[in-house]
Amino acid sequence: MLNHKILLLALATFAITGCSSIPMATKEQDATSKQFKTPTTGLSGVYIYRNGAFGGATKKTVSLDRAPLGETLTKTFFHREIKPGPHIISTKSEFGDNELSFDAVEGENYYFRHYMKLGVIVGGAGIEAVNEQDGMKGVMECEEAR
Repeated sequence: MLNHKILLLALATFAITGCSSIPMATKEQDATSKQFKTPTTGLSGVYIYRNGAFGGATKKTVSLDRAPLGETLTKTFFHREIKPGPHIISTKSEFGDNELSFDAVEGENYYFRHYMKLGVIVGGAGIEAVNEQDGMKGVMECEEAR
């Protein structure tokens, strides 16, 4: 009985962490994004990062205004410049999308933490706005995805 529990735990761990990869930005692009420059005139900046260890290598899609940005893994981030105005960041979760609306102001950078959470069958995901200090720290722990 104990061996079955150990086997099930090992299989569950593998299913959660898996062996995944996603397209990554160049080291130069990663370094440029981590300078946290003021966005190009007429635009706003968005950083979406996933720095938590929970969920390991489980891929989760992140979308901006309902268009997929790409998939995240632990210790990855996206950086985009967008037009000012209303926007929606979303991520797929077990029972539907989790969405977060925000109004971007020209010249400002915005930071969002993408995180994994427990699910019934598969891992869930969430997204939350964070302040600049926490956002910059979180991004620095990650590598930029394409």
